[in-house]
Amino acid sequence: MQKLRLAAGSVAVILPALAGAAGPSADDMNSSNNPLSPTISLNLQDQYVGRYYGLGDEDGNSVLLRGTVPHKLFGLPQIVRFTMPVATTPNVAPDGSKTGLGDLNLFNLVLLKGMGMEWGIGPQLTIPTASRDQTGTGKWQAGLAGVAISPQKWGMIGGLVTWQHSFAGESNRPTQDNLTAQPFVIYNLPEGWYLRSTATWNFDLKRGNYYIPLGIGAGKVWKVGKETYNLFAEPQWTVGHEGVGVPKFQVFMGLNIQFPL
Repeated sequence: MQKLRLAAGSVAVILPALAGAAGPSADDMNSSNNPLSPTISLNLQDQYVGRYYGLGDEDGNSVLLRGTVPHKLFGLPQIVRFTMPVATTPNVAPDGSKTGLGDLNLFNLVLLKGMGMEWGIGPQLTIPTASRDQTGTGKWQAGLAGVAISPQKWGMIGGLVTWQHSFAGESNRPTQDNLTAQPFVIYNLPEGWYLRSTATWNFDLKRGNYYIPLGIGAGKVWKVGKETYNLFAEPQWTVGHEGVGVPKFQVFMGLNIQFPL
């Protein structure tokens, strides 16, 4: 809980201080929350799990270093996104709590527009870079990622779906076959403030485990020079699950920075 208090305390101090910052435009706000924005971005995010099903009062944490780079291949606009986690596992027998690098995830999306929507679709790859067995799968995984976004003057609605399956790696580690779905709604408020709901649903297709969280949080978007900053916090509660060791309550928070091309 100490990790959550420190992180939440930082957000609580910073957000009020930004109340007087110049309000960005609706386009700036939507762009800062749009995973298909063709801008260079750097995201420092944290996923704190306060409780797990079947693990008593144990908690865990994942710090996510995430970035997006736009590019063109075969004349098509695209973005590549990487996510490198640093995970702290819950303190359960026989290993206890461990902290280490997780597995590096990459996906590349071709950007399209049609039917009043923005679309992105492409391959994804997970590389077994974990520094400990407990913080990674030990498996190479490949699959697909797809995004659909509908920006509006009031905000944004959309979703991100990914699927991947292991194809190589340590033979003594379990096979991976995972699907995630992240529906999200952004509702813009005056002066750069907004409400958000962006919890990711996780499905272990191999073992039948899953958890479906719902979240409600808030954030603040502001500009410093040409860079756009986005600070947010979103508590999330699991409303449906199967299996032991899946999150019961978590808090997703972070700072996203977009750089002009």
